Amino acid sequence: MMWETLGSVLLGLALSWAAARHLPDRLPARRVVFTTGPVGALFGAYVTQAALGPGNVLVTLAGAVAIGAVLLSLLIRPSPRRLRRAFPF
Repeated sequence: MMWETLGSVLLGLALSWAAARHLPDRLPARRVVFTTGPVGALFGAYVTQAALGPGNVLVTLAGAVAIGAVLLSLLIRPSPRRLRRAFPF
């Protein structure tokens, strides 16, 4: 259980780092991003372990990554280019 928790937090931090590096202009403050990633991964590990039970370490970590990525994707704002109107009138 402790290794799953530590692993999910580290994977959440890695997801946050990757998101902050590749999408810095479309995300809110780095503090929010680096908090959401590990918290989302912990929640994902909890939900996955509650659904499958103990003993599925790799699947639990995969669930942590999946839910952490989903929560980080909710922070992404639309790009300014997409906000232009399609018709000039």
